Amino acid sequence: MDVKEQITKAVEKISKDKKLQEQFQKEPVKALESVLGVDLPDEIVNQVVQGVKAKLTADKLTGAADALKKLF
Repeated sequence: MDVKEQITKAVEKISKDKKLQEQFQKEPVKALESVLGVDLPDEIVNQVVQGVKAKLTADKLTGAADALKKLF
């Protein structure tokens, strides 16, 4: 199983769906398993959760920085 591929897939789906974002905040494991459609082993699900959190945070920071650039 390619963890990087699973992270990319999850980020794409979660970033487009407000309900999934809320569920990911509350129950990241359940949200990922529903998005990916599989029951992941604990060692993999933890890696994917951390990767998705990092990617979503980075995307938000990039968006905020871009918005600030437009102001100036």
